[in-house]
Amino acid sequence: MLIITGPNMGGKSTYMRQTALIVLLAHIGCFVPAESACIGPIDRIFTRIGASDNLAQGHSTFMVEMTETANILHNATQHSLVLLDEIGRGTSTYDGLALAFACADYLATKIKAFTLFATHYFELTTLEEIFSVIRNKHVEVIEHKDTVVFLYTMLAGAASKSYGLQVAQLAGLPQPVIQLAKAKLQQLEIEKSPGLALPTVPYQEHRIVEKLKNINVDSLSPKDALDYLYQLKTLL
Repeated sequence: MLIITGPNMGGKSTYMRQTALIVLLAHIGCFVPAESACIGPIDRIFTRIGASDNLAQGHSTFMVEMTETANILHNATQHSLVLLDEIGRGTSTYDGLALAFACADYLATKIKAFTLFATHYFELTTLEEIFSVIRNKHVEVIEHKDTVVFLYTMLAGAASKSYGLQVAQLAGLPQPVIQLAKAKLQQLEIEKSPGLALPTVPYQEHRIVEKLKNINVDSLSPKDALDYLYQLKTLL
């Protein structure tokens, strides 16, 4: 799994769409736009990109997002390619972060699908420290005074910030609005609650409890029990 961070307009969604198209081209026997490519068998491509409601069915933007995500989590396999773009953005910050975290965990540990996970929740970049199958990537930008230049290059590691105000300025928002937003941002950063940080210790305890629930004690040999105990210890 790749956790992809960076500003809007930086190319995250395009990078994911490009990956899906290259995989599709390879599987139908076409050339791909690369000097070389090593692509294994993919059974299906799942996407959750964009934000729109469904008036015909009476579904809000968030409901559409969750319905499509549920379909992915129920049907993807370890041979699937999954593209997720900003899961959880349609609800509150805490709920959105929690849902994004849980979806990333499920895809990485249960389904083990090939996943590109774009997000503005920088807290998710700590997942690389928890799971060996997760890597951070970010789109490169250059900051010059009050603006940014998008280089459309993917680099290793997490992005430092989202540059939301700079992108809003490029979009043409009035300067009084931008200046007020900057002042409010500074205030929020000063007052920022540490509560948004991922609770790694309780989370690890949760994983240990889940593993213990799945143990079939009657079928464990003494050696297997010691091996399992060692695995649980590594989670602490």
